[in-house]
Amino acid sequence: MKFEKLGLSDKVLKSVKEAGFDEATPIQAEGIPPALERKDVLGLAQTGSGKTAAFTLPMLSLLEKGRARARMPRTLILEPTRELAAQVEEAFETLGKYHRLTIALLIGGVSFDEQNAKIDRGADVLIATPGRLLDHIERGKLMLHGIDIFVVDEADRMLDMGFIPDIERICKLLPITRQTLFFSATMPPEIKRITNQFLHNPVTVEVSKTSSTADTIEQKKVKTSSVPREKRADMRRLIDKMDGIKNAIIFANRKRTVGIIERSMKKHKYSAAALHGDMDQHSRMQTLKAFRDNEVTFLIASDVAARGLDIPDVSHIINFDVPVHAEDYVHRIGRTGRAGREGHAFMLVTDEETKAVKAIENLIGKEIEWFGDSLEKVEAEQPKQTGKPRNRKPKREAASEDRKPKRKQRGGRKREPSVYDDVGSVPDSSGFHEGNMPDFLSRPLTRVSSNKEA
Repeated sequence: MKFEKLGLSDKVLKSVKEAGFDEATPIQAEGIPPALERKDVLGLAQTGSGKTAAFTLPMLSLLEKGRARARMPRTLILEPTRELAAQVEEAFETLGKYHRLTIALLIGGVSFDEQNAKIDRGADVLIATPGRLLDHIERGKLMLHGIDIFVVDEADRMLDMGFIPDIERICKLLPITRQTLFFSATMPPEIKRITNQFLHNPVTVEVSKTSSTADTIEQKKVKTSSVPREKRADMRRLIDKMDGIKNAIIFANRKRTVGIIERSMKKHKYSAAALHGDMDQHSRMQTLKAFRDNEVTFLIASDVAARGLDIPDVSHIINFDVPVHAEDYVHRIGRTGRAGREGHAFMLVTDEETKAVKAIENLIGKEIEWFGDSLEKVEAEQPKQTGKPRNRKPKREAASEDRKPKRKQRGGRKREPSVYDDVGSVPDSSGFHEGNMPDFLSRPLTRVSSNKEA
């Protein structure tokens, strides 16, 4: 459907046209008209379907009348992460270029003084993460009883991050007569309870099956080892076999794993950068910019990057870890195959993760095929020992870059493989040898005669 048929203002249509948009996506076509009629909207659509514009465009049209007052914003948009909040601010600046609106962004990692200055001038649009918003309210710097439009974006991600109590607290501070727009890709029971509590006769817009994945995404699973070092080697072999890889996001479940993978990738000469929640805001934004500008090929990320980030042309997604929650798989692979583009998603699977994979397949309603040229072929290419092994000492010069010679351990026990084996973080502490012998031990011994007393 053309944007001209949705009832948007002339200013909004002009900015939309200059931004290069012509046809509205299904969530936009069905969600914008009731939003312009001041109705509550419950939008359910898979990630990458254009939910941000579905609430940004009607808000811009409605905000053309009226003005903001000091410390009393007119609209409030809640986002689960700093990156999503910054992305929505960018959308308002692009699509609202012909509107003289004041936009305030309240996120962590930024000075309170800068944010207070924008609030004091009066904010037409307040974009915030729940924690920083409550900080401003508790300091007495912000009042919410002037909010006309309230938007909750990525609601299921709010649930995963533990923000539901904060959202309930914030909703109780808002006027009852507000308009609420609620958007989510999945609808777990807790989210359904919140919508029943705070939305009044909402218009439900569900443009695709909840928790579905885009048909443009090729999905494969790859059998791998549960040993971290071998698993990273399997991932590198997989990357080398991929055709047409432009860039990729590699998802891991833990921030610690993200750092280990980044160091390992860089050691093996891959262009890689990490993105996780412990990074400061400036570093996170710089990393995302480098990835968007193709200065970095592989972005290793925790789930902080899985929801709603608008990176338009990601060719591949690699799940180094199977997601703990099945819904996270939908959001992770939703970073590729956006806007009708072709996408590819691979998931490394250990024997211990088969139950989690089955939960994902039940959620998306289809079985993910095994990548045929996977670990089985890698194992077949490696020579297998037969008979009684010989006690040969490996030559040091024959040791590969990713494999160190084994050392004997006390008590005859074999050393367990370390997660750092291919990262280069553990120094060689097997004792003194020619390369690290102290000077006082390398001097020749001299005999010292002693004079006995009579």
